[in-house]
Amino acid sequence: MNRLERPPAALPDDADDLRGFYFKLLLGKASTQAALAAAAIVVAVIGMAAAGPGIGAAGFIAGLLIGLGVVFAIADSRSEDAFFEIYGEQRGMTVYGKSQLPQTTPLLRKGDERYAEHTLEGPLGDGVDGMLALYTYEVESTDSDGSSDTSYHHFTVGIAAVPECAAFVPELYCQRQFGLRALEGLEDVFRRSTERVKLESAALDERYEIFAGKGQDGNWLRQLFSPTFIVWLAEAPPEKFAFELVGGNLCCYVSGHEKSAARLDILRACAAKVATRLREEALE
Repeated sequence: MNRLERPPAALPDDADDLRGFYFKLLLGKASTQAALAAAAIVVAVIGMAAAGPGIGAAGFIAGLLIGLGVVFAIADSRSEDAFFEIYGEQRGMTVYGKSQLPQTTPLLRKGDERYAEHTLEGPLGDGVDGMLALYTYEVESTDSDGSSDTSYHHFTVGIAAVPECAAFVPELYCQRQFGLRALEGLEDVFRRSTERVKLESAALDERYEIFAGKGQDGNWLRQLFSPTFIVWLAEAPPEKFAFELVGGNLCCYVSGHEKSAARLDILRACAAKVATRLREEALE
């Protein structure tokens, strides 16, 4: 992006804040005005030739409105790009466009296609570096009639490497609580590689289901989930927060693409907090 076309202002609150700026900027360009006029005239001529002057006039207006919609869509895309560029600069993070993420945890391996629409690499918090990304995985399906369909699943992820804890906790999953609590025992019977971790905290149980690899040292896990860490997990992270840890690779996430500075900062801080707690316990 040409930085001369970026407003000299503080970080916008979210990715939509600069749409008006870019919409006006684009409309002020002679090339945009010429393209809008040409599109409207083409539609008007087609309408006039097909059904007369009245339809031609309506076609002119329709062509102009369609053109304005295209300009607005371009402005929206530029606003989002500018937001992440400014956010990354102010947080000391390197910004990338559409890219691939390392497939280190189950979430990052899901789907038939997977990618990040925006990726920022750099500090997540004090002493913790990693990545922040708007992640999407796609699932392709085919119905009985042979029609194909693609579903899109969006997450915002904070990724950090914590190799110090790999030997102590090879796998750890802190998932959002859902489903019927009464069926937990039945579900656990069919788990092959993981087992449920119970920590005698009603507040934590209301919010999360926690699983670790079978054979995991229960004493180490109890030390990891100290009273202060349990209270933090139960109260501080956003509602949809969860995390996965596999082989020292941590992926914290919330569902949906977060595009506000405040919410991105919260996820960065949460990922840094979990990574720091894992590192502290591993190094004790």
